[in-house]
Amino acid sequence: MTEKQIIAIWKKGLSKNKIAEIYRREYNEQIKTIRRSTKHRHDGRFITNYEALHQVEKTIYKYLKN
Repeated sequence: MTEKQIIAIWKKGLSKNKIAEIYRREYNEQIKTIRRSTKHRHDGRFITNYEALHQVEKTIYKYLKN
């Protein structure tokens, strides 16, 4: 999920917690896809909802600052 997508969803009225949940789900799905190959089975790390919320808040605050 890109920064533009996060801002667009946030402008539509979704809360930061809900956006973080969506972000976490998409990110972890990408990690699962990467880990399916034998060569990359230990690559990447799943993130928690708290870490996803940090990323979403950082993106929103950077947008509001500009």
